[in-house]
Amino acid sequence: MSTDPQDLLVLLAVARGGRFTTAGEALGLNHTTVARRIAALETALGGRVLARAAGGWELTDLGRRAARAAEGVEQAVAVLEASDEASAALSGVVRMSATDGFSAYIAAPAVAALQRANPLLQVELVTVTRRALQQRSGLDIEVVVGRPQVHRAEAFELGHYVLGMYASKDYLAEHGVPSGLEELVEHPLVYFVDSMLQVDDLDAPRRLVPTMRDSLSSTNVFVHVEATRAGAGIGFLPCFVADRHPDLVRVLPETIAERLPYWMVLRPDSLDRPAVAAVVRALRDRTVAMSAELLGRGGVDSRAAQDREGRQPAASSSRTIA
Repeated sequence: MSTDPQDLLVLLAVARGGRFTTAGEALGLNHTTVARRIAALETALGGRVLARAAGGWELTDLGRRAARAAEGVEQAVAVLEASDEASAALSGVVRMSATDGFSAYIAAPAVAALQRANPLLQVELVTVTRRALQQRSGLDIEVVVGRPQVHRAEAFELGHYVLGMYASKDYLAEHGVPSGLEELVEHPLVYFVDSMLQVDDLDAPRRLVPTMRDSLSSTNVFVHVEATRAGAGIGFLPCFVADRHPDLVRVLPETIAERLPYWMVLRPDSLDRPAVAAVVRALRDRTVAMSAELLGRGGVDSRAAQDREGRQPAASSSRTIA
């Protein structure tokens, strides 16, 4: 039995969304039609293309081969519909997930620059802070914090970034600048919801200052930043995000400087697709270009020391938390 290209495209939509309902919404089909298309594809190919997994459907080995063929169909259709100039560029959909800060300041600019030369390239970016998935249904690229423990995937380190304690100038004027950890614990903490934090490497505040009480907690880094700017307490923030705001001051930079790695996780076959390979290169280049910014500018204490001594502060030789 011949394979219907439309059935392949339905499989690709299920692979990207993980669910029949999500695929149906993307394609304008109902759940029953999606299920019927998948059943027809399995009959034509003589085997299962999907298997049940936690949270949805995962491609089987046969399904992965079929999905690669579907991507070829998708790209061919895009080329046919494009102008001669655009048809020579990269095309297709690349689906990735990354943390909030990485997505906003590394991924978004990198992808935008790539798309200017490749207008048919589509990137779907899911912002989430979690461990790397064991079942990467529909995801070509994951960017996670900390070394991932994954199977059937390729992983490599992208670069490092630093988190520090920040407070607004108004907050410090009202409550004072903490001179050490013993004073820091007297202030409320703005950070992740402890019970929902999935990444062990991000538990530094609870490890370093466990008696610091929570103030406003959120699963979103940009909520942390805005809550800190609004005076909700002292936020534990990525330096490359917080340093963009002149109303935020880094406190105790020589004492608390949590250096963490970004890792990229890829499906084994992802780099075979030119569009995925191009996005990976763009992300790596942008991370390297931002390497100094990712490590932060220091804070009020280091700047004061620089003014007093008339020299640049040395690399932190006192207690740097890593």
